[in-house]
Amino acid sequence: MKEPAVCVTEKQHSLTSSHIPLLYRMRLAETMKKTLGIGGIGYLNLLKCEQAARLAGVSCRQLSSNGHPKMPPCSFQPEKYESLPYERIVDIRQNNVSPALKTYYQKPLLLHQGHMQWVFDSEGHRYLDLFAGIVTVSVGHCHPKVTEAARKQMDRLWHTTNIYLHSPIHEYAEKLTSRLPGKLKVLYVTNSGSEANDMALHMARLHTGNFDLVGLRTGYHGASPYTLGMTAFAAYKGGVANGFGCYSTMCPDVFRGIWGGSHCRDSPVQTIRKCSCPLGCCEAKDKYIEQFKETLNTCTSKKIAAFIAEPIQGVGGAVQYPKGFLKEAYELVREKGGLCIADEVQTGFGRTGSHYWGFETHDVIPDIVTMAKGIGNGFPMAAVVTTPEIANSYAQALHFNTFGGNPVACAVGSAVLDVIEEEGLQNNCKVVGTYLLQKLEKLRDSFEIVGDVRGKGLMVGIEMVKDKKTLQPLPSDQMNLIWEDCREMGLLLGKGGLYNQTFRVKPPMCITKEDVDFAVDVLQVALTKHMERSST
Repeated sequence: MKEPAVCVTEKQHSLTSSHIPLLYRMRLAETMKKTLGIGGIGYLNLLKCEQAARLAGVSCRQLSSNGHPKMPPCSFQPEKYESLPYERIVDIRQNNVSPALKTYYQKPLLLHQGHMQWVFDSEGHRYLDLFAGIVTVSVGHCHPKVTEAARKQMDRLWHTTNIYLHSPIHEYAEKLTSRLPGKLKVLYVTNSGSEANDMALHMARLHTGNFDLVGLRTGYHGASPYTLGMTAFAAYKGGVANGFGCYSTMCPDVFRGIWGGSHCRDSPVQTIRKCSCPLGCCEAKDKYIEQFKETLNTCTSKKIAAFIAEPIQGVGGAVQYPKGFLKEAYELVREKGGLCIADEVQTGFGRTGSHYWGFETHDVIPDIVTMAKGIGNGFPMAAVVTTPEIANSYAQALHFNTFGGNPVACAVGSAVLDVIEEEGLQNNCKVVGTYLLQKLEKLRDSFEIVGDVRGKGLMVGIEMVKDKKTLQPLPSDQMNLIWEDCREMGLLLGKGGLYNQTFRVKPPMCITKEDVDFAVDVLQVALTKHMERSST
């Protein structure tokens, strides 16, 4: 399809804005406002001559026949869906599947097939998956090398348990631990992130002989009875006693928190808040550290077992801490006799771009690292890596895991590591992630309801607000309208944050700049459509 004509003659300018695709109208208005100093209301009526169009320099990528931004090409053809009809699946879901398992969207998607950064529903519609099965598909849906590794191992040996030796777990242990610094050389393979964090917390208590655990508010570490105490979201707690000996301290959120400034975080994009900190100093970081000290001095015992934190909060909405905060927090924890646990379930395996592990971006080395999700590209798999000394302490009691470290999981995990290296996906996260953040920053500057854009690599959050003065969270009904509009145009986003006010952008690490252009176009259209709704 050809691009729509840029110029409008004198006779044509009386057409209403509804005759022009929304993305094109929005670009016209935005460009006219910036270039000619004309307000952004009225769209087509602002453009009354060819000269104005040439001055504006307006251009627009191709649009599909329905006026939506056109998706990048994809040569993959999904199989025809021939399973249960949609209505039957909805009926089974309502009657035979736990009601605690919620679905996304007003009309839940029935997904049928996946290919790299794309998923296809039962009707053959294609979607750009910017949430990656909740930050789980790391190298791409059904990546051929990972799929082949699983298939070959399944033809050879599925399961033995740890009472016998098998080569895949040993090959994987050597390969994975070689990618970790210092003395982090002993591996435990589990089946989920909750299970990995559960083990890490138990391990810390056994090794130190201390009991108290500390985490950050809006941190998420799982929903098992043990980890639930460290997950600082009321929505996940069912009112049953949990988390004895677990404490949470103030999250050092430099956008929504009490303190923050204009150069606090390790990101291509900073907050809209201003500060007067001299170079090399961060008042926000110092204030949040004081809060951390207060928690240690008032809530916990004299000695603690561990402090657990995500390098960038995931469910919390891609929250980044002030530079230097985690390093000082680790020092305080170790002074209290505690271990430092890095929850790399979402940030690991190169997703942050500049480093393989999120903790490396904070210039720290933890005592225990937990990982899951992207570790298996969607295969149920997780891991804990620690030092020999801590591992020996954990060996004082018998530990057994029926499925952890099974041959198929380890073959899959090994293939994922190979693909990340062979296809340069860490660098892709850095390059494409920075490109994405910079484009989203322009969106933030253009829309009053986009309060913050943050993140690193392909670990990104877009926090929505009522306005930039009050920073009150955008109400959930308005969030959902924008979210649904994005889905309608073929873009899948996650949501997070304490008030579900943040769009989570954590796609497969293979996405391209062309995909980013499409995603940002969709967001522009959805946001503009929302502003039009709000103005009527």
